[in-house]
Amino acid sequence: MLEPSTTTIPSTSCRNAFAWLACLVALVLQVLAPGHVEAADEELRRVSVADPYLEMHTGAGRGYPIFHVVDRGESVEIIMQRTDWYLVRAENGAEGWVDQAQMELTLNPDGSPVEFERADLDDFTNARWEVGMLAGDFGGANIISLYGGYSFNPHVSLEVWGSQILGNFSNGWMGSVNVVHETWPDWRVSPFFTLGAGVIRTEPKSTIIRSEDRTDQVGHVGVGFRIYAARRFLLRLEYKSYVVFTSRDDNEEVEEWKAGFAFFF
Repeated sequence: MLEPSTTTIPSTSCRNAFAWLACLVALVLQVLAPGHVEAADEELRRVSVADPYLEMHTGAGRGYPIFHVVDRGESVEIIMQRTDWYLVRAENGAEGWVDQAQMELTLNPDGSPVEFERADLDDFTNARWEVGMLAGDFGGANIISLYGGYSFNPHVSLEVWGSQILGNFSNGWMGSVNVVHETWPDWRVSPFFTLGAGVIRTEPKSTIIRSEDRTDQVGHVGVGFRIYAARRFLLRLEYKSYVVFTSRDDNEEVEEWKAGFAFFF
């Protein structure tokens, strides 16, 4: 099993693993983020630029470059929304992403300011989908996890987890399926209980004596908190107690502590 570590994990391995999972999270958020056609109300389909200009980005984020500017008095058509970014089409046919702060400075055809709904605590309570990444300690080893969840109702959800484990003498990965229950889902700091099962793969680093890789079944119970942060983001803290059902006569118990962030929609 992955041993408690007293020395630092090689920094290169940690950075590579974290960068890989971070890129995967960004890809998942980009694909699964709520993209939907803006409200059916025709007044919100086309708006006029009231600010000196409207900046259009190549993607839904400030890290994407600005490739086109719409001048004051011109209009744009709203195509879809993704979190706090809107895909719009200018009069010349150019399509790009504009952040909500700039969109809120536009005007409806009748000259009234445009209003856009922001995600709030009710959206946090009633969200159907959740994607996030957590990191922490797994029996003395470092662990980085990526998960996705679907809520059947505000109280019960199903989650799928994938984790990479980095120890001094062995690495590994773990996959599990969890059932989560929230007693008070409408609280800003919402406690939850989780129960799940999965598979863990341990790969020893030993070079002197060749150790066999191990694949074992695991089960866990846990508790934690989902904390509404802002807009569509939340913080998540959790503790899980694992039992590893080994092929030997004795099973192993492992404690896990993790913290991270998630995106809901």
